[in-house]
Amino acid sequence: MRILFMGTPDFAVASLSALLAAGHEVCGVFTQPDKPKNRGMKLQASPVKEFALAHDIPVFQPVKMRDGEAMGYIRDLDPALIVVAAYGRILPDDILDYPAHGCINVHSSLLPRYRGAAPINWAILNGDRTTGVTIMHMAAELDAGDIILQGETDIGPDETAPELFDRLAALGGGLLVEAVGQIERGEAARMPQTASEVTYAPMLGRELSPMDWTKPAQTLHDQVRGLLPWPCATAEFGGIRCKVFSTAVLDGTTDLKPGTVAEAGKDGIVMACGGGSLLRVRELQPDGKKRMAAADFLRGHPLTAGEML
Repeated sequence: MRILFMGTPDFAVASLSALLAAGHEVCGVFTQPDKPKNRGMKLQASPVKEFALAHDIPVFQPVKMRDGEAMGYIRDLDPALIVVAAYGRILPDDILDYPAHGCINVHSSLLPRYRGAAPINWAILNGDRTTGVTIMHMAAELDAGDIILQGETDIGPDETAPELFDRLAALGGGLLVEAVGQIERGEAARMPQTASEVTYAPMLGRELSPMDWTKPAQTLHDQVRGLLPWPCATAEFGGIRCKVFSTAVLDGTTDLKPGTVAEAGKDGIVMACGGGSLLRVRELQPDGKKRMAAADFLRGHPLTAGEML
């Protein structure tokens, strides 16, 4: 099938790669404009753009979707189907209506749960045990289209958002190829989403970062895992603000008040949390310093058991 692909981050590369491996004709790729990155502010292409150029696929980077430029490219390419995977743009009605087989989306949640920008992170932040990928027909309302296929997977108890990101990307690529095959054969389902079950996954922000030791250790562990790679969970140790990268929920309980150091040594910093639970901080990054093991941090900034942070 002649397909126009729209995507931007690494998550979308797996879907684009799967379409090519399945023998589909990808006539072009839409991706977001190059953006300045790092201290030098050098323009950097998106992962999808780099992959497309390496496979000699024409790349288009319209700044807006409603000024006629994008629609002009689409008319020239004349795709039978548009596939969207983490593109980062909302498609207007004229684009949604153009392809003979419509537009479909690869979304990294089990819709109608977690519509929006950060479904992988919020699944972990909320302590979910399972998640998945949905292939859906696109509609004017964000992530509200009828479902074609879904695939489910467990979330590991210590799995981080980047690790889950990679697994869901691969799962999405396989489901996408299956869904495109169903569309070609005229067999694609249209399962409406249940409105009463809709939840949202808004964009992440730094306001989510501070760790509150009065919360249970499991909730804080989920916060650390879910806010990687950005904006990261944060906490102060000895008055020094640190990003927290790795934690572990410990068995057992304590009578210490939340926010009290229960242990500090070669295995990291153990903090008393809500409900008498215990959380070990294993890896962190002080402001202005490199990422390090908590034990290494303690060599320069010692903490003592019983100290209240």
